[in-house]
Amino acid sequence: MTPQMGLTGFALLFVGTHFLLSHPLRGPLVRAVGEKAFQGIYSVVALVTFGGMIYFYRVIGREPPLWQAGDALWLFVTLLMWLGSILFVGSFVRNPAFPGAHVERGVKPQGVFAITRHPMMWGFASWAIVHLIAVGMPKALVFDGAILLLALAGAAGQDAKKARLMGEDWHDWTAQTAFVPFTRGFANPGMVALLGGTVLFFAATWAHPVPAGFFRWIG
Repeated sequence: MTPQMGLTGFALLFVGTHFLLSHPLRGPLVRAVGEKAFQGIYSVVALVTFGGMIYFYRVIGREPPLWQAGDALWLFVTLLMWLGSILFVGSFVRNPAFPGAHVERGVKPQGVFAITRHPMMWGFASWAIVHLIAVGMPKALVFDGAILLLALAGAAGQDAKKARLMGEDWHDWTAQTAFVPFTRGFANPGMVALLGGTVLFFAATWAHPVPAGFFRWIG
């Protein structure tokens, strides 16, 4: 098995097991082993499959890039990652999609939820898009493509699941919110998301193993 085959195989396992354990297999497994044991199984499977992806990604090493990311692309991905960081941090503030959370009918979306009802998933998706564009190697198409697919398809699956569980309350929420960020207009993400996301963005790009973000230009 070549490293490229290993990466592709683990990427398929990573995405496939997430969807199987999140939807068709979740109910039967929870009934069979209990919620806590199921969460343990879910976590182990995710760690093993994602760890396999990381291992083969590193084994492959540097590949001839499919394109070169010039300054214009770097500026785009820098701003996108900044936005993704803001969405990610803001997703921890009163997220109705978290287990045990609920949506009250008539409540207006606030913060990052006025931008998209899936800020965490779009945070992951932004990370994947940024690295796919910046790296530009075949292995990035597989690795980052798997994360991008999982994030966006997972968001769609979450909509369907919450609609079944919460009924009209969730339909009311989706009627006021956007799947794709900013498609219902611009909104203030809130101070916690804005400051926290900015701190996360600058800390992550400063600590990045290769110059990234604005540090690519300012050192």
